[in-house]
Amino acid sequence: MGSVSEHDTEVEQRSYWRFSKQDFLPEESFQSWGSYCYALSQTCSRFKDRLISRSDDAKEIGELRKQSEHDMKRCLTWWDLTWFGFGSVVGAGIFVLTGQEAHNHAGPAIVLSYVASGVSAMLSVFCYTEFAIEVPVAGGSFAYLRIELGDFVAFITAANILLESVVGSAAVARSWTSYFTTLLNRPSNSLRFHTNLSKGYNLLDPIAVAVLAISATIAMISTKKTSFFNWVATAVNTLVILFVIIAGFAHADTSNMTPFLPHGAKGIFQAAAIVYFAYGGFDNIATMAEETKNPAKDIPIGLLGSMSIITVIYCLMALALTMMQKYTDIDPNAAYSIAFQSVGMKWAKYLVALGALKGMTTVLLVGALGQARYTTHIARAHMIPPFFALVHPKTGTPINATILITIFSSVIAFFSGLDVLSSLLSVSTLFIFMMMAVALLVRRYYVREVTPKMNLLKLIIFLLIIIASSMATSAYWGLRPNGWLGYVITIPLWLSGTIGLSMTLPQQRMPKVWGVPLVPWLPSLSIAINIFLMGSLGSQAFIRFGICTVVMLLYYVFFGLHATYDMAHQQPNPEGMEANNDNVGGKTEA
Repeated sequence: MGSVSEHDTEVEQRSYWRFSKQDFLPEESFQSWGSYCYALSQTCSRFKDRLISRSDDAKEIGELRKQSEHDMKRCLTWWDLTWFGFGSVVGAGIFVLTGQEAHNHAGPAIVLSYVASGVSAMLSVFCYTEFAIEVPVAGGSFAYLRIELGDFVAFITAANILLESVVGSAAVARSWTSYFTTLLNRPSNSLRFHTNLSKGYNLLDPIAVAVLAISATIAMISTKKTSFFNWVATAVNTLVILFVIIAGFAHADTSNMTPFLPHGAKGIFQAAAIVYFAYGGFDNIATMAEETKNPAKDIPIGLLGSMSIITVIYCLMALALTMMQKYTDIDPNAAYSIAFQSVGMKWAKYLVALGALKGMTTVLLVGALGQARYTTHIARAHMIPPFFALVHPKTGTPINATILITIFSSVIAFFSGLDVLSSLLSVSTLFIFMMMAVALLVRRYYVREVTPKMNLLKLIIFLLIIIASSMATSAYWGLRPNGWLGYVITIPLWLSGTIGLSMTLPQQRMPKVWGVPLVPWLPSLSIAINIFLMGSLGSQAFIRFGICTVVMLLYYVFFGLHATYDMAHQQPNPEGMEANNDNVGGKTEA
């Protein structure tokens, strides 16, 4: 009877489509109202446990992956990752936000905004690359922060990742509809339903929902087939971008470049904080490490190679636009189309619209892949129900996680305009990338049970100095954009924190294959730039970010905290897990 029962259990585990309570709430705290009330009464002690707990590389790579029951297929090479890099980044941002920010904030200096955002993005790419090579799992930054900064910080990041994923996909889908109307030579909102709801939420967009659903369906079928589709679509989009750059410079008028700084340096950084959205998406590549054949070689080429080329392309496209047309005449809604029309190339607006559609389609496609893999690993840790961690045995893709993200993105895309979404997305993205740089410094300078307590204390102090001085610099910039006295204090403080790390603390861990150069300087600079760009955003963005954070914390207190606590302290381990734990040093969480 025992063997039959075990066989039945195996058959049940192989069944992907199941919806029992145990698939959504298997943890002990949710088995009855009594258990849940007891769990709530232990909230403080459990929070302390989760706050100081740490995962490790072996647990993220091995033990947690078993929660998915089936492995994702290792089918990607550096070629796939490079094109995924292009496909995930080059989309709505460059075609939509360039004109908007050149017209409203930066003028011709929008090219410098792209340089500033590109430098910040590249520093974050360095951090992601080192982690992705050493911890090749689908969780991306969630897994990395869970290892270095603990469970609670990982949750805050996970929640922002999901927010970024949902809002980002919704924003791109809305832009897809706008450019589709341009291709049909119709007014930009003609395919949306007008309602009496509040401004920013009153234009209902069913086409955006349909595009999201189609992209998600393709992503669920096969990762390798999605890669091929992305490669073809991105290649076409690249040809359109080359046309925009060449034709733009052919019709350039240098007089349009004056005044170069109509709104001063403040305008450059205000625009840089918004156009950072155009660089968003590269972190999706890190989530595909679990499906990469040779992560140590393929990820650095795919991530660093694609982002270097994309930064150059963005700067050239921004320069071409502002040389074709005076920044005051740029149309914020259809910048490139109207610019070509102004130089007598009316037909080119259709080509630009087609290129933008192709780019946004690949952004949605790669986004559907990356977002689902984030969600899968978050569910493996039981931050959200483990039902969403399951990988389909035939497709090798996380179908449940893909559907979850698509539903939320579709609801937001149906109601919300791009202007409402882009600033919120930038705050969330910059916060995540800042935390990644902090995590890299912790990884290099601290190893549990190895680093002396005095060195740990120094590390904490220096990190606080770096973060506090960066926040002070950003605040002073916002309050006194033309002042200089405050920087005499804040910048030396940042330098002292970074020098303190460099001169007084030995690195406890060196990367085995590839690592961020010039540590601690580049990660520290990444922290400073990301915080500075966050401070350049408007107050509305932070109000929305704050509201979302409060909702996240409520969810954590009433669900995520207790689910992850039970997951970390479950008794006993599944068959075969004990041996695995012995190999990695026994208990993996504090």
